[in-house]
Amino acid sequence: MSEPSPRPADGTPQGTPPPEGEVQLTFLDHLRDLRKRITHALYGVVLGMLAVGLFVERIFHLLMDPVLASLPKEQQTLQYTSYVEPLMVYLKVALYGGVFLSAPWLLFQIWLFIAPGLYKREKKVVVPFLAVGTTLFYGGAAFCYFLVMPAAFPAMAAIASDAALRPMLTMSETLSLVLAMLLGFGIVFELPVVLAFLSMIGLVSAETLAKHRRIAVIVNVAVAAIITPTGDPLNLAMMAVPMIVFYELGVIAARILGKKPVAGDALAKV
Repeated sequence: MSEPSPRPADGTPQGTPPPEGEVQLTFLDHLRDLRKRITHALYGVVLGMLAVGLFVERIFHLLMDPVLASLPKEQQTLQYTSYVEPLMVYLKVALYGGVFLSAPWLLFQIWLFIAPGLYKREKKVVVPFLAVGTTLFYGGAAFCYFLVMPAAFPAMAAIASDAALRPMLTMSETLSLVLAMLLGFGIVFELPVVLAFLSMIGLVSAETLAKHRRIAVIVNVAVAAIITPTGDPLNLAMMAVPMIVFYELGVIAARILGKKPVAGDALAKV
């Protein structure tokens, strides 16, 4: 009876090649590298905040335009409940704007941190993935701003159509709602990239994704109902339909880029 194949000290199965150009780092080396990446990421956010800070008031009014447009002209104003609220709101706009503006740089720092542990095939597609993922994130936010918000906010205003009711929207709460919607749609549009990358590294397969398509549709609709600020069918569909479409695109991408089983070792790296 043959003895089991020995394993290297790092636990990698025998016959599995290590990542090309892999650099052996100690735990402290990983911590130093993580600190370096976080520091560089913060530099990018700070520079983004400074760039956004020059136009923070204009950006705030731009973000509020879809909200104010849903109100009668004589009521198109926002309230603040303390003297520090406008300052905190503008700082929040600058912070989120800085993160939004520096998103490609942040993703690049994440890639630099994980790159030493990737295989050559994975490294080849990381940069295109980052480019496509960044574009989809911005596209999701633009889709929300230009198509969803102009329909969602009038629908919410129509719920309180009683003449005895008068809106009193505050700067802080309204900004939080707008940012949550923009962020939610941006994340949803990342679905194809996430599914494709997970299939490429072998965590999921196109067959599994296709098999659970019905469950995915139910989950997508449930998530859309949570994210959308109003439950009317139009706005729910404007969130749920893109999620379902992007799930299908993720399945297609998984079929193309997904990891192919290797004879003798289904988990072996290509």
